[in-house]
Amino acid sequence: MHGDGVGAARAARRDEAVRAAVEQGLLGPDTPIVGLLDVEGIRESAAELRAAFDAVVAPGTPVLHAFAVKATPLVPVLRLLHEEGLGAEVASPGELALARAAGVPPSRTVLDSPAKTPAELREALALGIAVNADNPQELGRIDALMRPADSRSPLGIRVNPQVGGGSITATSTATATSKFGVALRDEGAREWVVRAYAERPWLTRLHAHTGSQGIPLSLLAQGVGEVYALAEETNRRLGRRQIDTLDIGGGLPVDFGSDAAAPTYAQYARLLAETVPGLFDGRYGLVTEFGRSLLARHGTVVARVEYAKSAGGRPVAVTHAGVQVATRTVYVPGSWPLRIAAYDAKGRPKEGPHVVQDIAGPACFAGDLLAEGRALPLLEQGDYAAVLDTGAYYFAHHYAYNSLARPAIHGFARDGSGGVGFAVVREAQTPAEIVAESGGAHARALTTLRTPGRR
Repeated sequence: MHGDGVGAARAARRDEAVRAAVEQGLLGPDTPIVGLLDVEGIRESAAELRAAFDAVVAPGTPVLHAFAVKATPLVPVLRLLHEEGLGAEVASPGELALARAAGVPPSRTVLDSPAKTPAELREALALGIAVNADNPQELGRIDALMRPADSRSPLGIRVNPQVGGGSITATSTATATSKFGVALRDEGAREWVVRAYAERPWLTRLHAHTGSQGIPLSLLAQGVGEVYALAEETNRRLGRRQIDTLDIGGGLPVDFGSDAAAPTYAQYARLLAETVPGLFDGRYGLVTEFGRSLLARHGTVVARVEYAKSAGGRPVAVTHAGVQVATRTVYVPGSWPLRIAAYDAKGRPKEGPHVVQDIAGPACFAGDLLAEGRALPLLEQGDYAAVLDTGAYYFAHHYAYNSLARPAIHGFARDGSGGVGFAVVREAQTPAEIVAESGGAHARALTTLRTPGRR
């Protein structure tokens, strides 16, 4: 299961953390599920991203790596990435609030969303946050907001290069009918974009995001190439270098089948340098918006096996991790498979012959399975199942089926003396908080309404 090199080191840190979590009481009968974040791994990913682009861009080129907050919307994570030199890409008032709480300055924040309200736009412009307009109607709203006073916000238009989709339709954002951006190949769209820049000297950016998981690097590069070509055409036709920054989105996929770090940021940056000549020659500032590829590898959900049973001759480990933390995997397992690692009751990697078994979650429906027919050392009552590569789009995206509580999340790092230290990232949700979020303060609200004919 463990890859070599970086993957092996990451797996070793994970093993140490699971054992330490059990020893220190973060995991046990009364705390049967927890999320763990590898702080050293997060720092390494941020450094790899910066180094990959530093190696190909011309010296002095302004580059902002804005982490896609949607991937892991946790304030301590955003703060850590900010201190590692990254900004934030936000797509809602909530995500903007998280970035601000983490101390990410407006100058290193980008607002993207297909449904920005006037209030959201007004706030972003007042703060000086970069905004990518998704469509002509949104650009019209920005026009109205720009008239009273100029904004410090860098402003641009998001386009859909319509280069096609990958293996997962839901994460392919450059298809012919994607809901995002101005569809470049639709009749009249390209001319509208050029005219929009001609009429608005304050539009200085151009943005596209081709997709994420399931998108091959070649398609990502093709999408970037289309945006670069449009910027060149627009500047040439306007007779001035008005577009000065290209926001090329994120989208680097993750291999969830192994610990291998592939593809890498360095591979992607080199491919862009080869296939989009001129992109890195210093004429354009750059913005990236990576998310999953930065955090996925560095998160693990660990859940206690509450019961071990058998059904139809197949062993079933019933754990406390299921649809509430791995929603995509449970509902669409073919597109979002996850690896499971087996640990014994003391948090040590479990040994023994591999047995085909199901790893089930706690929710009350038959399909709540983390893995079906998976060969692992046999999980027994009191053991732990670790759901790997869940640092992005998993344990921070709680799905409240059965009113299951959000698990605690702890960051971990080696303490320099052979041990592992932990820090609380998010506390476990309490039953009282579940009641409060479910209208507990308004228990009698519906009984006070009177319908005609009733007393």
